[in-house]
Amino acid sequence: MPTTTPQQLTYGLRVTTDLSYDEAVARMKDALKQQGFGVLSEIDVKRTLKEKKDIDFRRYVILGACNPGFAHRALTSEIDIGLLLPCNVVVYETDHGSVVETIDPVATLGRVQNPALDPLGREVKEALLKALSALPATRAA
Repeated sequence: MPTTTPQQLTYGLRVTTDLSYDEAVARMKDALKQQGFGVLSEIDVKRTLKEKKDIDFRRYVILGACNPGFAHRALTSEIDIGLLLPCNVVVYETDHGSVVETIDPVATLGRVQNPALDPLGREVKEALLKALSALPATRAA
């Protein structure tokens, strides 16, 4: 099965897939697990906006993904880095499938201006790219 090549965004990485929303969420959770990440939090944006503001919104989830080894290394280098943890992953529904995005840890950690975090940012980015790349590519129309 062909995989998709993630698109680089200013502060994130994106893939667009033909997978349904539910399948994209499940497959991304599994892909994250394969890269050593656990999902610590799950925010259902659609439900939250409906409950809190009576706003109808598309199906959209924010997953707080954490790889304990990476987190420990980051915290050891920069104790306040917890402000930027965990790695957020979003999945949202489109008319033709789903979009899955992750934060770009190189861009995020670059804001800290601690050179000791640079190699870690690249490692985390590589792991997130592998997780995103495990999703099936969008078929050409």
